[in-house]
Amino acid sequence: MRGGGWRSLGTALRAGALLRAGPVWLRAVFLHTEHEQRKSKTVTQADMKVELLPALTDNYMYLLIDEETKEAAIVDPVQPQKVLDAVKKHGVKLTTVLTTHHHWDHAGGNEKLVKMETGLRVYGGDSRVGALTQKVSHLTTLKVGSLNVKCLCTPCHTSGHICYYVTKPNSSEPPAVFTGDTLFVAGCGKFFEGTPEEMYRALIEILGSLEPETRVYCGHEYTINNLKFARHVEPNNVTIQEKLAWAKAKYDSGEPTIPSTIAEEFTYNPFMRVREKTVQQHAGETDPIRTMGAIRKEKDNFRVPKD
Repeated sequence: MRGGGWRSLGTALRAGALLRAGPVWLRAVFLHTEHEQRKSKTVTQADMKVELLPALTDNYMYLLIDEETKEAAIVDPVQPQKVLDAVKKHGVKLTTVLTTHHHWDHAGGNEKLVKMETGLRVYGGDSRVGALTQKVSHLTTLKVGSLNVKCLCTPCHTSGHICYYVTKPNSSEPPAVFTGDTLFVAGCGKFFEGTPEEMYRALIEILGSLEPETRVYCGHEYTINNLKFARHVEPNNVTIQEKLAWAKAKYDSGEPTIPSTIAEEFTYNPFMRVREKTVQQHAGETDPIRTMGAIRKEKDNFRVPKD
C-alpha cells in the first residue's frame, strides 16, 4: 500500500476508535476545525461593548462589557480559555456567566470556567445548566456593572431557554439581546422541547415587542442557510435576496453576520413573518401559529441548495 493509502487507513482507524469512544470524543476532535478561521468582532457603543467570540464550528460566545465599570459577563462560555484570553485582552473583571440553555455547546464550559475563575455568578433558567448558582425566570433582573439585564423566558428549543435583554439607563443607544438558540438571523431553533405556540410567543410576543433597533446576538452562524430557506418561502422578497448576498460576502471573508436587529428580522425571517400573507400562503395556512409549525417542519427537512 502506498504512503497515501496508509495515511488514509490510519485516519479511518482513528475515526473508528473515536466513534467507539462515543460522542464526547467526536465533538472534541471534529468540532474544532473551521472555527480557527472565523474572526472575532467587537461591537462598541458608549455604554457597552460586545465581543463576538467564535467557538466550535459555528457557535458564538459573547463577552459583554460595561464601559462605565469595566465589569463583564460572558454568554455561553463553551471554550473557557478563549473567554479568559478575551477578558485579559480587554482588561476587564469577569463576574457573571449568562447561560441561554443547557445544551453542551452552550453550557458545556461552565464547570471548567468556574474552576479557572473563582467567584463567578452563573445564571440560567434550567436546573440542567452546569455550575448554576442562580436559577432565573421570566422578567428576573440582574446587573452587570451599571448595565441592566432582564431575563426573558422563551421555552421551545428547550423548556428552560432564557434570552438576556441588556439596557443602560438613560442611554440613547441600541439595547442588546442575546437569544441563544431561540432566534437566529433569519431563523429560529428547532422545537426540541416545545410547541409552535411557544415559539410564536417567544418570537412575536416577547422578542418581537422589544425596541426595533435592539441588536440581536444569536448562538450560531446559521445565517446563509437560514436565508436560503427564507428565499424558498418568499422567493419574491427582495430584502431576503439582498441580505443573502451580503451574508455570503461576510462569510467568505471570515467575518460574522451577527448582529442583526429586531426590525430587520421582521423583514426577512420567515418565523418572524408568520402573520404575513406570503408566508401563510406558502405554508397553506391562514393561522400564524399553524404557519409557524408548518414552516418549522419544512425547515427541519429542507435540503439547502449549494448556490
